[in-house]
Amino acid sequence: MELAPIALFAYNRPVHTRRTLESLQKNELASQSDLYAFADGAKNAASTAAVQEVREFVRGIEGFKSVTVIERERNVGLANSVITGVTQLCADLGRVIAVEDDLLTAPDFLAFMNQALQRYAGEPRIFSVSGFNFPVAVPNSYAYDAYCSFRSISWGWGTWKDRWQRADWSVRDFAEFIADREQQKRFNQGGDDLTRMLALQMAGRIDSWSIRWDYTHFKHNALAVLPVCSRVYNIGFDASGVHCRRARFRQSPLKNRTRCEYRFPEAVEADPHFTTEIQRLHRISFARMLGHYFKDRMEWR
Repeated sequence: MELAPIALFAYNRPVHTRRTLESLQKNELASQSDLYAFADGAKNAASTAAVQEVREFVRGIEGFKSVTVIERERNVGLANSVITGVTQLCADLGRVIAVEDDLLTAPDFLAFMNQALQRYAGEPRIFSVSGFNFPVAVPNSYAYDAYCSFRSISWGWGTWKDRWQRADWSVRDFAEFIADREQQKRFNQGGDDLTRMLALQMAGRIDSWSIRWDYTHFKHNALAVLPVCSRVYNIGFDASGVHCRRARFRQSPLKNRTRCEYRFPEAVEADPHFTTEIQRLHRISFARMLGHYFKDRMEWR
């Protein structure tokens, strides 16, 4: 099996970065995998020391087949760092597994990801695979270790060159999309929050590559493959990062699995049960929707 390179995106959180890499080192396939660490530059003088500490730690990391550190001369931000880093590795190596600096991974994370990338390499409707799953209810009768979802997840994920290059990061058809309620309804099959997040992105109020990647899935009638049991745990809900301020749901604890073969669904279609579960977790109440509406009107005047 061809192993995908690992792209690590780090900035100024040395403690988080250390824990992320230590958990990756414990993966069964770490010693056979090439690691590419993209270290963003400092935004200002106050962040310089932490940025330097992260870089010094990453330069000395062991336990992988090879380690390549790409140190940005200036701060490009997480979204641009991910877009350019994944584009580079996809162009050079054809596929990638991406991990940000606040994610703990189970020992079989790389095994699951590589097998999923191998299994769906020839399935053009699958645009991404992920190692994270939401805390959804799983039917006792469900026979697979993964399922297909309208919603992709950016916490430990992977893709292929031919799918990644289809993203339009400027979202040139946004005006058409935001005027079409039917398109918004179909996009929100992955959660009621998706259309609003894309609107916030286009208004310049957030800087997210992942919502644009979600939109890419939607525009191409594509799906993501998610694991039934999560193999990623996000430790960034401590206000230390840009986007993760607090968790909206309880994450499932990681387990020390040693399985090396996984059962992937044959049918490339969104599973109705898991679609309903993901929609339930991302449902926006009427009161919250009204709050968003009035807040947006005030801020966008």
